[in-house]
Amino acid sequence: MWMRTDRLSQGKNMNKLIDGTGSAPSRREMLGLLGTCAAMLCGLAPAARAQGRGAEPTEAAVLRDPEIPVAGNVDGDISIVEWFDYQCPYCRKLEPELRQVVHDDGRVRLAWKDWPILGPVSVAASRMALACKYQDKYAQAHDALIGVNSKLTEPRINELLAGAGIDVERAKRDLSANEKAINAILARNNAQAEGLGFNGTPSFIVGKFRVPGVLTMDQFAMVIADARKAKAAK
Repeated sequence: MWMRTDRLSQGKNMNKLIDGTGSAPSRREMLGLLGTCAAMLCGLAPAARAQGRGAEPTEAAVLRDPEIPVAGNVDGDISIVEWFDYQCPYCRKLEPELRQVVHDDGRVRLAWKDWPILGPVSVAASRMALACKYQDKYAQAHDALIGVNSKLTEPRINELLAGAGIDVERAKRDLSANEKAINAILARNNAQAEGLGFNGTPSFIVGKFRVPGVLTMDQFAMVIADARKAKAAK
């Protein structure tokens, strides 16, 4: 059901960069990796990719989970689904460009899937952000937490949320009252990421294409265009 954008010769290095298993790249290496991410689309053999992982998620589960926060054009013809971690430096770097792509296109629905895989503070950040949706302020929480370059701590999370106009004490109460539902969202997001074969953040679904890593603005535009072509050809 899902297809994937491959990194070709750069794929192995990019996966190491994203999941933290490789050595820190130089600036030149980083620019080279970003610049050579291939935008060619090819089929994926689900059984081969998902071997040893959970079941591949359905289209409805990935694209239309009613508990997942969305931005952009909520009635858009193409969805971008992002799995991210607030402490992921590549997620932080990519965020302004991704939002610009969504804004410029005007017909893209952006769904945010918190996937806190970088430790307990990442989990705390995602839980608090999701609690803010009960104040209708998830987007403000997301922007505050993803928009910093410094390391997060729980006091820093609270400080950033307060600075974004969020009632932090209410968010804590909402987290306590809705802890089961919030934990279930994070569990679903994790199960879907594993079922799709993602190895780190950021990872994306664009239409029905898997994008396991960083793309430039131009490459996002190319994948969006191909997603529309694939949808029209159905």
